[in-house]
Amino acid sequence: MGALEALGRLALAVLEFHGRCVSLLVLTVRGLFRRPFDGRALANQVVRVGVDSLPVVLLTAVFTGAVLALQTFTGFQRFHAEAYVGSVVSLAMLRELAPVLTGLMVTGRSGSAMAAEIGSMRVTEQIDALVALATDPVQYLFVPRILAGIVVLPMLVVLANALGITGGYLVAVRLLGANPVVYVGNTFQYLELNDLWSGLIKSAVFGLLLTLIGCQQGFDTTGGAEGVGRSTTTAVVLGSLAILVSDFFLTKVLF
Repeated sequence: MGALEALGRLALAVLEFHGRCVSLLVLTVRGLFRRPFDGRALANQVVRVGVDSLPVVLLTAVFTGAVLALQTFTGFQRFHAEAYVGSVVSLAMLRELAPVLTGLMVTGRSGSAMAAEIGSMRVTEQIDALVALATDPVQYLFVPRILAGIVVLPMLVVLANALGITGGYLVAVRLLGANPVVYVGNTFQYLELNDLWSGLIKSAVFGLLLTLIGCQQGFDTTGGAEGVGRSTTTAVVLGSLAILVSDFFLTKVLF
């Protein structure tokens, strides 16, 4: 009975979490079409989610492309297919690596920050003060953050694509001695427009998920300062899992 009880509680917690996220998402969508719309808050969140995340995202992309080129070049040498390293790097970055790694990096940086900020507002009763002032807390807190995540993540992924391909080129051509003309030609030879669009669609969905989960965890924080830390950790874990799980289903649909 103990194992069944624990399993039942886990199932109820999962269902409750999904239901809570859906209800908050509905309130957020409704808040998009209600006045007032705070453009300054949206601009601030674009800076926090996008501009402030640029260094870690671009550094991750460069070294991911470099490591991918290094590994594939070494492996392809065994059957004399080094010319196709550029194709592998570009397809992998556009389809999978750039969207997923960008989403994970932004989750660790911005998703956790959203949970901590909103959680601190909850435990210090600032959200209750917003309600007392007849301000919709979901519209005030969720809308600019979620909208910024949806808009900014595809932009970061475009830059990550470029930097990842560049990192692969530098390793393959400058370090391993690949033919630069052949490498560049094969980099773009097998790319299709759907490869780019699928990565951008994934990144927009990832931006929605990581911001929604970060805001939800902060909004439902309880237990004072300890609860804020717990919500921040949970936001990173659940956001990362949501990105990885949704990536599988999005890949299944888009390809």
